[in-house]
Amino acid sequence: MLAEREDWPSTAEGGTQGLSRPLMIKTPASDRGSAFMFRVGIVTRASLRLLQQRLAALTMAPARPAAAKAIAARAQPSAPSTSRQILSLHTSSRLSQAAPVASTSASASADSAAATGSEEASTEAAAPKWKPTSQRVGLIAVKRGMTSFFLPNGERIPATVLQVHSNQISAHIGLDAAGSPSTYTALQVAAIDAKSADHVTKQIQGHLRKAGIRKAKKVIREFPITPDAAVPLGTRLSAVHFVPGQSIDVRAITRGHGFQGVMKRHGFHGLRASHGVSISHRSHGSTGANQDPGRVWPGTKMAGRMGGNKHGTIHNLLVVRVDAEKELIYVKGNVPGPKGGHVTLQDARRPSWKGQKMYRRGRLPTGEALSGKEPDSIYLAPGVDKLPFPAGTRKIAQQLPAIVEIGLTQLDPINKA
Repeated sequence: MLAEREDWPSTAEGGTQGLSRPLMIKTPASDRGSAFMFRVGIVTRASLRLLQQRLAALTMAPARPAAAKAIAARAQPSAPSTSRQILSLHTSSRLSQAAPVASTSASASADSAAATGSEEASTEAAAPKWKPTSQRVGLIAVKRGMTSFFLPNGERIPATVLQVHSNQISAHIGLDAAGSPSTYTALQVAAIDAKSADHVTKQIQGHLRKAGIRKAKKVIREFPITPDAAVPLGTRLSAVHFVPGQSIDVRAITRGHGFQGVMKRHGFHGLRASHGVSISHRSHGSTGANQDPGRVWPGTKMAGRMGGNKHGTIHNLLVVRVDAEKELIYVKGNVPGPKGGHVTLQDARRPSWKGQKMYRRGRLPTGEALSGKEPDSIYLAPGVDKLPFPAGTRKIAQQLPAIVEIGLTQLDPINKA
């Protein structure tokens, strides 16, 4: 490996101990594709021995045991189911407590399918319940367009169609292997299968494989949750995560309208049609004072680019219909973004603010003192405790009808979209 200069004096020949010497290093053709020479520079005798040891270790070192085990595990056909079993038991403290039950029922059955079923049954038995401060994970959907519903009196109700496309839990944030939460806890959701793995970077593909997700995903979003709403990695979420009759918040990038004036961009009324106004009927008028402050305040509403570069959120949209078979969610009203755009859906936060505030203060929703016998459900918004918790999965969707919708008579004509 190393070729030293023969004409360089050694210590025995009167050379100086530790004297630096120039070296030429030659690597074999199998290492680099072709033999080549390069100059290392000036090194000492001690560093020479260290360099020889490192080069020998690089050429002769065997594969790491951990890497070999990982490769062997990937080669086994049962590896995906095993990884899902381990990850599901490490999701939260309650799920980890269900691990002995799952292992006992699995050992009692020789069939792997029966073992998986017993594990899911034990997980459902230990499923957490709603709390006033509970916050579930959201969904990623694609805006497909708009349609209409008609009330018995003939009134037309516009609705937006959102499709939930292959949502899966891809990461736990703020939860360790034992399920212990930290200050900030969240779930990462990957959605929308890519047509080809070439459209997704290898870093993202490796990140998804750690969660047991084999298909490449185009969109990844993070949703803050409470620790009691944790979901196992790789869980497939469904449109039944939301129930007809509940309110949700929809967030998406708004459509771009280009450069617009203040009347369209900010809703200004404009100037007068006459009486001193000639060519500035749609202008914003004065933007600041003369001497004091002598400038225009930052953030003053003016003409400019409208939409296309920021997120918009529509609060308290009513869920009208859920198609569990086609993974469609119909919401009353309009949704930001163009057709085919990506939107994020979450439970409406505003209806629960007052109840959560009083719950943290230790008082009733009416402001009175607690007697100690009140259930936690009094702090929840109407119907919230009936939602799937901690999440609506594909397994739950299989137990429901193909289409679930709210009665048209329950759509209040007064609250127009």
